[in-house]
Amino acid sequence: MKAFEATNYYIRQASKVMDLGEHAEKLLLMPEAEHNVSIPIELDNGEIAVFNGYRIQHNSARGPMKGGLRYHPTVDPDDVRSLASLMTWKTAVVNIPYGGAKGGITCDPKQLSQSEMERLTRKFVQRIHREIGPHRDIPAPDVNTNAQVMAWIMDEYSRINGYTPAIVTGKPLDLQGSEGREAATGRGVFFVTEEFLRDIGSSIQGATIAIQGFGNVGSYAALTAHQMGAKVVALSDAGGAIFCPGGLNIPELWEYAQARRSVAQYQAEGVSHIALNEVLTQEVDVLIPAALGGVFTRDNAHSIRAKVIIEAANAPTEPEADEVFAARGIPVIPDILANAGGVTVSYFEWTQNIQAFRWTEAEVNQRLKQVMADSYHVVKGLVKSKDLSWRTAAFVVALGRVARATVLRGV
Repeated sequence: MKAFEATNYYIRQASKVMDLGEHAEKLLLMPEAEHNVSIPIELDNGEIAVFNGYRIQHNSARGPMKGGLRYHPTVDPDDVRSLASLMTWKTAVVNIPYGGAKGGITCDPKQLSQSEMERLTRKFVQRIHREIGPHRDIPAPDVNTNAQVMAWIMDEYSRINGYTPAIVTGKPLDLQGSEGREAATGRGVFFVTEEFLRDIGSSIQGATIAIQGFGNVGSYAALTAHQMGAKVVALSDAGGAIFCPGGLNIPELWEYAQARRSVAQYQAEGVSHIALNEVLTQEVDVLIPAALGGVFTRDNAHSIRAKVIIEAANAPTEPEADEVFAARGIPVIPDILANAGGVTVSYFEWTQNIQAFRWTEAEVNQRLKQVMADSYHVVKGLVKSKDLSWRTAAFVVALGRVARATVLRGV
């Protein structure tokens, strides 16, 4: 099942529970607009390369569209379409006044120099600047993009339209970025994890955790887990995976990752190297997929031994695997709830930019925790009262909010 088809499968499940009907489904399933552009740049060696870029805008019923921009060799329209749809439901489930969009460029950043990345980013903005804007569609970092890429986008858009810091979020602090934004997705994951463990009579203190992915989201999730007293016993990045039954030294691994070194080269007492897929099959309290999508399939779902899965990545669970987890009684806290901390603090950044005001990191984190906890408990209420899965309940909450906004605005 392709990515967009899988997302629509989940939407239809929730739609049946709500009895939305065929006409309402049609309004909610398909994107409002799709922008596919070619991006020619001159490489450092003088050759010309042409890349494909995408910005897909799914729904604007609840406000300006919001979503990340990823640079990756596997970016294609179907994936971006799925991710744009997920952003619509993600912003709705945490009840912030945005719709959903997503973008990407099909490229391998590892093969591009810093100057080539900058030229690629600026040319992309030149191609799509009419389609984005602080009250229309606001990009943000995603896979292989960061605060520097957002700075280039802001600068290029501002060259064309005048100084506009609110055009992107996830910017450097020196360019009106927000305190707490970089850590927000990983931190939000653990606010949700803390709430779930408390509900089942457990605690984050001493909980065993495995994390797949040690990029921005995974590394901050690991660091937050460590700071909250949990034991991260297994983690992986693209190069390798490691395991330590007594808990890994996350602050040391954090510094290791900041130096752009893979855990495949990490050596420490009590730490063993394991196969990449083994990070998913550890017997732990919490399993956090924090890499790319499509991780859990019908082939590996039966081998998962975690007590709960918290989706820090976008779309890590295929529908067939979701059915296996439901049959086995493994709760899955879905991406549209669990990893919504990033877009929530992006909303805080945008709000600060619009007001020309700055919040402290303590204020940002306090507001983030409140939003994540409130959203968790709204979804939990449906899980308990309607006997729904966490994913279906989250989609029911989100679809209800988007459908009401759509009806109120008129077709």
